Amino acid sequence: MATLLLLRHGRTTANADGGLAGRQPVELDDTGRAQASAVGERLRGLPLAAVVTSPLIRCRQTLELALPQVTPVVEEGLIECGYGSWEGQPLKKLAKEPLWPVVQQHPSAAVFPQGESMAAMAARAVTAVRDWDARITAEHGPEAVWLACSHGDVIKAIVADALGVHLDLFQRIVADPASVTAIRYTPLRPFLVRLNDTGGDLAPLVPPPTKRRRRARRPADSDATVGGGAGAAG
Repeated sequence: MATLLLLRHGRTTANADGGLAGRQPVELDDTGRAQASAVGERLRGLPLAAVVTSPLIRCRQTLELALPQVTPVVEEGLIECGYGSWEGQPLKKLAKEPLWPVVQQHPSAAVFPQGESMAAMAARAVTAVRDWDARITAEHGPEAVWLACSHGDVIKAIVADALGVHLDLFQRIVADPASVTAIRYTPLRPFLVRLNDTGGDLAPLVPPPTKRRRRARRPADSDATVGGGAGAAG
């Protein structure tokens, strides 16, 4: 199957200020723009079969700086979790809410006021990347590499699914701004190839071309074809 590169957007003004951006149109700050340009250097030269993105501006800005020659496809399934009335509030204030321990310790039960549940976010994000991966593999072959730009909680949920762990454990996973995480889906199981990579060489993530096996020719009159041969018992 193809190789998926999950890219988190660069740092935003909300990240810097300690706020919960959610689906608000917050943009990259100077650090985030520098991060996006730097990850673009690492992605340069990779034969990306497709680039998809969350519709939010911070992801689109990240890709504009990282991959200026690419026109990404917007995928609504990769949008940030809908935090409802929590959006735009300082994290230190939200940490005092009764729902906060649920989000941290039992996120599969967390439903944000006037917003989305964590479980719904995870389900639609996983469905989106698995559908895209199957489509890209069918169109471009198992050596294809593609990229999806999204958000921290979304990426963590996709990684939890790939690892086969319950969503309640996803807070143990880290996805820093402008980090790259690589997953390969196979018919039997996904493989987490790289996690929260913020500086490594990405070229080894491109699979080598598959070599076709040649069928060995059998000698016309060989005992081996019927189980004989010098070392055979009988």
